[in-house]
Amino acid sequence: MAVIKNNKTGMWEVRTYHKDLTGERKQKTKRGFAKKSEALEWERNFKLKEAQSISMSFKSFVDIYLTDLEPRIKRNTFLTKKHIIETKILPYFGKRKLDDIRTSDVIQWQNEIMKLKKDNGELFSPTYLKTIHNQLRSNHIYSL
Repeated sequence: MAVIKNNKTGMWEVRTYHKDLTGERKQKTKRGFAKKSEALEWERNFKLKEAQSISMSFKSFVDIYLTDLEPRIKRNTFLTKKHIIETKILPYFGKRKLDDIRTSDVIQWQNEIMKLKKDNGELFSPTYLKTIHNQLRSNHIYSL
């Protein structure tokens, strides 16, 4: 697990090890970070994802969820789910850690979503609001 500066390019890179599904040790290299702090942040998030820790960010969890989900459902269904998650859920919960999200936060989010309007100024239908809520529930974070 190293964060090093590539002298040729002037960019930072991360080299870390993880175990794959078979338990085999693999090296992961990620290049192209402008700042050392960006490389360290990526390394930290990668380790949290690999450890499947509840202290990972909601965005990291969603990335894992979408990666696992994509091959199991139809393409258009996947794109619809991804759009709802990226536009209606991640702006509120994306940077928060999983273990920091409380029921009261979800209720506040629901209240905010109910205030959203379409391009023509109309409120979203109750059916669409339920669809949005179901996407949050399908991530198994919150089940109300």
